Amino acid sequence: MRKKTFTAAGLLAAAALTLSACGSGDDGKSPIAVVSEESGSARAVTILDKPFEKPDLVLTDTHGKKYDLRAETKGKPTLVYFGYTHCPDVCPLTMNNIAVAKKALPKAEQDELRVVFVTTDPDRDTPAELGKWLNGIDSRFIGLTGDFPTVQAGARSLGISIEPTTKDKNGKLVSVHGTQVVAFSPKTDGGYLLYGEDATVDDYTKDLPEIVKGAKP
Repeated sequence: MRKKTFTAAGLLAAAALTLSACGSGDDGKSPIAVVSEESGSARAVTILDKPFEKPDLVLTDTHGKKYDLRAETKGKPTLVYFGYTHCPDVCPLTMNNIAVAKKALPKAEQDELRVVFVTTDPDRDTPAELGKWLNGIDSRFIGLTGDFPTVQAGARSLGISIEPTTKDKNGKLVSVHGTQVVAFSPKTDGGYLLYGEDATVDDYTKDLPEIVKGAKP
């Protein structure tokens, strides 16, 4: 397993270097190339010597109901990712990698695992849109939306930078967001593992059994 240990403070300081620019035209059919400062990184997971606290986020789930992230995932192995449904590549690839790896777990462990997708594009990602998109990947995945400042603050607490969706000079919608997946321990509820966008299905398949137990891969 490719891994490296960092402090949470160090990750926060480096957050600006882990952004990806994803975009599409107004019709969602004209993708803009993804750009990432860490696309050539050799490591798949960073082990934090001081785990992140789980964000204090109360958002709206795909059923239109309030979802308190801390309360709903307390004591559960949890993966959290910030992205958006119109992303042409990184977001769907990441979620599909996790979905495939999850299927390799025993049924009881699949039921324990919480995978939370928080949209960085709440204007377009309504609860219904989130639900439709996630159902095509894994119906058990949790989709959350809410006002952008709240989402941005939650991401920032994990060292993940996101910016509001804007139009470029050609009128295409561009969303800039960090591509990290944070794994939270069921024992401590602390975020102790940080996966980059180069993490593969094999990486998640190897690590999920340990994550479910709250152990370090």
